[in-house]
Amino acid sequence: MAAKKKKRSPKVKAVKKTSRSRTTKLILDSKIPDGSMSEKWDKHRFNLKLVNPANKRKYEVIVVGSGLAGASAAASLAELGYNVKCFCYQDSPRRAHSIAAQGGINAAKNYQNDGDSVYRLFYDTVKGGDYRSREANVYRLAQVSVDIIDQCAAQGVPFAREYGGLLANRSFGGAQVSRTFYARGQTGQQLLLGAYSSLNRQISLGKVEMHTRAEMLDVVLVDGHAKGIIVRNMITGEISRHSAHAVVLATGGYGNVFFLSTNAMGCNVTAAYRAYKQGACFANPCFTQIHPTCIPVSGDHQSKLTLMSESLRNDGRVWVPKDKKTAEKIRKGELEPNDIEDKDRDYFLERKYPSFGNLVPRDVASRNAKEVCDEGRSVVSSGLGVYLDFADAIKRMGENTVRERYGNLFDMYEKITGSNAYRNPMTIYPAVHYTMGGLWVDYNLMSNLPGLFAIGEANFSDHGANRLGASALMQGLADGYFVLPYTIGQYLAEGGIDDRPSIDDTAFSNVQNDVESRIHTLLSINGERTPTSFHRELGQIMWDKCGMARNKKGLEEALKTIPKLRKEFWKNLSVPGENTSLNQSLEHAGRVADFLEFGELMCRDALQREESCGGHFREEHQTPEGEAKRNDTNFSFVSAWEYKGESKTPQLHKESLVYEEVKMTQRSYK
Repeated sequence: MAAKKKKRSPKVKAVKKTSRSRTTKLILDSKIPDGSMSEKWDKHRFNLKLVNPANKRKYEVIVVGSGLAGASAAASLAELGYNVKCFCYQDSPRRAHSIAAQGGINAAKNYQNDGDSVYRLFYDTVKGGDYRSREANVYRLAQVSVDIIDQCAAQGVPFAREYGGLLANRSFGGAQVSRTFYARGQTGQQLLLGAYSSLNRQISLGKVEMHTRAEMLDVVLVDGHAKGIIVRNMITGEISRHSAHAVVLATGGYGNVFFLSTNAMGCNVTAAYRAYKQGACFANPCFTQIHPTCIPVSGDHQSKLTLMSESLRNDGRVWVPKDKKTAEKIRKGELEPNDIEDKDRDYFLERKYPSFGNLVPRDVASRNAKEVCDEGRSVVSSGLGVYLDFADAIKRMGENTVRERYGNLFDMYEKITGSNAYRNPMTIYPAVHYTMGGLWVDYNLMSNLPGLFAIGEANFSDHGANRLGASALMQGLADGYFVLPYTIGQYLAEGGIDDRPSIDDTAFSNVQNDVESRIHTLLSINGERTPTSFHRELGQIMWDKCGMARNKKGLEEALKTIPKLRKEFWKNLSVPGENTSLNQSLEHAGRVADFLEFGELMCRDALQREESCGGHFREEHQTPEGEAKRNDTNFSFVSAWEYKGESKTPQLHKESLVYEEVKMTQRSYK
């Protein structure tokens, strides 16, 4: 028999020139291993080079970020014997935004015996991402998921349990099985505390050197390899250099480019964007997720929005009045929601999607909420809100059971809105939440810049065009605990112990000079507008032109408007104070400067992708039923953007998406 030809990973090669006129060869090689899907990861791990345990203590790794991905990675690498420097801009690692995650974490344990499996979790994730994720990465994520729960339970994470003591599960959007483990509405907090405890153990052992209130402002390349970072002490303003054998970015997503989002106010794109400007490709920046269950905007005074966990859609029913006039009376305060009889309510998700009902994926639920509000059936005065009603659940299970499941979420809702969700329906509306785009990485989680790794929400690899609920926590911990500790060893072993430059290298001084010059410029403009005013204006442009729905005209307008706003920013910015002490206005200004550039990249990516898929909904490309209409012939690829220099159009590279196990079909949740 003739030997079968091995399938090769897609490669893209080009000549690259950075802003500092270095010439290197850009190679996008996904490094997806050969073999069957179920064997790829095991075989790959076996073939990876290993670092001798006695030699691991001679290597130094920088981890930027201390959320679930960063804390778990730093703790795991230190546990293996590596010396780790971990940086976060918060006053403590436990203050990372991961602590705000609520609903749960997925794992293919099949405790419910309802048909779940590694393959089903893999399939649901690929389908939920509208067939725009890298298949091999997703399968590995599903495999690793089963180990995450054991790891976290061993750390003492207080997962909910059934009466007999077994771990409990609940269902989540985009799935028809119960695979989501949870700790009431505080899952992210409890998981982060588990990772934080492991990190603290390594700090106390001297294996992790923790730097708080420290913001990374640039990455340093030596001979084309990432070998360090430049950091600003946010209390003193001191700029410092840090070298290492490898750099890991675990810096989260870029949802705050919209100004109003569910992210913490400090979340930003700076670390990833500076890496992009140094030559790391940025992948799928237009893939942003709109979460369907957020508390509606209440006024211009807001600087962020509040998420209500997707887990609420397990028992809550989403509805609006069938009649526009009834909705108008509710908005005017002439009718209360409980005055509306059941026959006059439109449970629109249950009506349109009988198989999944209220548990359709986030992008589908969000678009449908927007649609009924656009029809004039909103239930809040702003015209942007629908009901999430628990009356049926309370009648069926009793208030105590509902309180046990969601009590802290109901309490939070009442504190913010003044409304008792046990007596009246919650009002919700979609808002920016998660970002599926990020730095391009290969199967080893390394960017196209050797030595620069990106994990968690900072990379693009696992969610495609839409993230399933409870999968963010899964990916962050999978990357940190079970993937990076294996794959980083390959790079370190290839480079050797001596492959760590001195901070006196000219590459460090050049980048530090750039950082200091940028800070000086921000402080010396002496204009009249605050960073917040620019951020708010940019956010409105992004929401209107590149938000829940996009079109060619709007995106082209944004690509004209954003450069004008950026030009005004550098002429009319006002940053009071100095760089020698705590200066939050300066911090915000630097982040807004990056958002102003990054927003343009997002719009450019959305404009070139002439299709609708997942969270990327182009109004020109939809089915007669109003669903996302993909173009698999022309757009089944990862868009990886290469920075070409100031005022120059970035170059698009394409990593083709090849599916071996899953057949690409039009998504249906009916």
